[in-house]
Amino acid sequence: MVNDINVVPYIDVMLVLLVIFMVTAPLLPPTQIELPTVGSSKQVDNEYVEVLIQADNELRVRRMNAADPSERTIALGDLTAVVREMRAQPTTPVVISADKSVRYELVVNALDRLQRIGARVGLMVKPESQR
Repeated sequence: MVNDINVVPYIDVMLVLLVIFMVTAPLLPPTQIELPTVGSSKQVDNEYVEVLIQADNELRVRRMNAADPSERTIALGDLTAVVREMRAQPTTPVVISADKSVRYELVVNALDRLQRIGARVGLMVKPESQR
């Protein structure tokens, strides 16, 4: 009497399933991903806070307000405190403007810090006509 399990039938079934999947896989339609698009907004907020990241990785924060424009050079660690201070209301939007030579990691770090304090954050881009 042999106590081993005969696995040959299981291997046969697996090979048949493998062949079926290999034949039917190319027949499935490819999935398409809907990517977001950048549109142009006609509405411009009168007041917002702009975070500028310059080519030398220097951060500047300025309040864009017709009545009281102000600008400061800061370190990344002070970003959230300065933005909280400069925002007139919690609903005041924050915009990040970064030089195209800035490392992506620095922009993402700034974006993450701003989102953690609940700021409505956007990225400033150059319009298509100015490229």
